[in-house]
Amino acid sequence: MTTTYRIAVIPGDGTGLEVVNEGRKALTAAAQRFGFALEMKDFDYGGDRYLQTGEVLPETAVDDLKAFDAIFLGAIGHPDVKPGILEKGILLSLRFALDQYINLRPVRLYPGVETPLKDKTPDDIDYVVIRENSGGIYTGTGGISMKGTPQEVAVQSMVYNRFQVERCLRYAFEYTRKFGKKARGKGDANTLGLVGKTNVLTYVFDLWERAFHEIGEQDYPDVTREYYHVDATCMWMVKSPEWFDVLVTSNMFGDIITDLGAETQGGMGIAAGGNINPEGVSMFEPIGGSAPKYTGKNIINPLASICAGAMMLETLGETEAAVAVEEAVKWVTGNKLQSLAAGRMGYSTSEVGDLVVEHIAKN
Repeated sequence: MTTTYRIAVIPGDGTGLEVVNEGRKALTAAAQRFGFALEMKDFDYGGDRYLQTGEVLPETAVDDLKAFDAIFLGAIGHPDVKPGILEKGILLSLRFALDQYINLRPVRLYPGVETPLKDKTPDDIDYVVIRENSGGIYTGTGGISMKGTPQEVAVQSMVYNRFQVERCLRYAFEYTRKFGKKARGKGDANTLGLVGKTNVLTYVFDLWERAFHEIGEQDYPDVTREYYHVDATCMWMVKSPEWFDVLVTSNMFGDIITDLGAETQGGMGIAAGGNINPEGVSMFEPIGGSAPKYTGKNIINPLASICAGAMMLETLGETEAAVAVEEAVKWVTGNKLQSLAAGRMGYSTSEVGDLVVEHIAKN
């Protein structure tokens, strides 16, 4: 019998609908080629709904989304809605409510894509960042007292418990064992690097580092372990990205270094990410914003959304289909596009999607 996956689609705001549509095309082509089915249902969560109803998410949203196998997201951010309302009310709320405790961000330079790093090639920029997505400073622990006075105090604390740290590390070790450079035939070892700041954040990263080595020694002796300070990591991401294989880090540090990584791989137009609950519903998205100034012009780059779709297929277990989509993207960047910038690709948004679909179908 044909396997059917139920996918919740949240196009969101701005150009989100346009890039999601191209992602759908690629996903549908992959499903047809590899013999599974996708049942997609749209949800109107975003700025327009908020402006009409005053409601960011309906009360039933989380329960509704739990009925699906995955969530495919376009973009969140509306020019008429104050920054933070939609991002916190939709993205962060869903991440926490659905316990998507892993943020998975590949940093890969595709053929034909320009990088600001001199002389670096796709072989050099090819690693993955695993960011803990449920704890740390982003949970909002803290507050403000005596606001508006000269004595105002603001506190926001980085809080982690062993459970949060350990489940993230175990996911990272498993991922490294399965997808590290040795596993892909690109190196002599699968290497997991912990990114932290043990010399200053001595409490939180003492916990991270102890758990990292305890888990590695006991359960993953085949995975090479390394530790990097976060500031040194940023320097080496620019100077020698080929050193890295898989990196694991805290919520805030992961947020920062993945945006740096996205720039080295050619910018937000090609960067995709997944918010993962390995035991539940995961959400996949292009990393770039809603780009409202390009809305309706059919000139935005859809490849990050298509790559997010490939990540979704991989997580659902459709590995061959995921590889086919990613190979199609590589073919398009290496053979067709003049640029990744909106309006300078040499093709329209929908035409880029058509090129990807054509390659998936033929190859």
